[in-house]
Amino acid sequence: MSESSLKQVELKAGERFDDLQRNGYEIIQDPERFCFGMDAVLLSGFATVKKGGTLIDLGTGTGILPILLSAKTEGRHFTGLEIQPESVDMARRSVIHNRLEDRIDIVEGDIREARSLFSAASFDTVVSNPPYMIRGSGIVNPEAPKAIARHEILCTLQDVISAASYLLKPGGALFMVHRPCRLPDIFEEMRRNKLEPKRMRLVYPGSGKAPDMVLLEGRKGGNPELKCEKPLIIFGEDGKYTSEITEVYGY
Repeated sequence: MSESSLKQVELKAGERFDDLQRNGYEIIQDPERFCFGMDAVLLSGFATVKKGGTLIDLGTGTGILPILLSAKTEGRHFTGLEIQPESVDMARRSVIHNRLEDRIDIVEGDIREARSLFSAASFDTVVSNPPYMIRGSGIVNPEAPKAIARHEILCTLQDVISAASYLLKPGGALFMVHRPCRLPDIFEEMRRNKLEPKRMRLVYPGSGKAPDMVLLEGRKGGNPELKCEKPLIIFGEDGKYTSEITEVYGY
């Protein structure tokens, strides 16, 4: 997509267009609220969407995952569910800006109320980059949008996985990014909700450092067998992005 094919939409105070380096797409962000990070980019590379498939992103924020995955896959339709009205507005304007109205819908709503918003078994794929921190742990950002994105204030891990199980078709997949320290909780909740952990990849900030992210795939009604993929390292010893990050993820 060339710059001339983008549909110009109005930016509000503090907002900017950021180049997604995919199909010429851009996303509207406000640094004072919350900007997407490497975790969302890595999840967009880890997740798979079958040709003609449907996907929902639980807690889509400003719509980064539906927009990236619409560029990277042959999925038919993408939905983003988000509870914060300001983020919903930004996501919807980004969809219009990239002329993706026929492929992406942004729905304002609560993950905990997914059962009243969508029919059961209505998506082939669910993705989520949920809050990592348990409520009451760590330092909570005084800015509400950033606090909601990082701490389990408006939804918990259990809420996300329960909603994913309800929304997925039999054999459908949940892809998520989280912190390695939460793996016991994640596996427990997945199996409780009939999502079998099938694939896992640990993400390391650099060689010799401990992993700080984990990418996971759970399959609705899948057979027990977890595949652990090779480590993904973000920065090389020279302090620059590794070749996999630059070649596969476009950074």
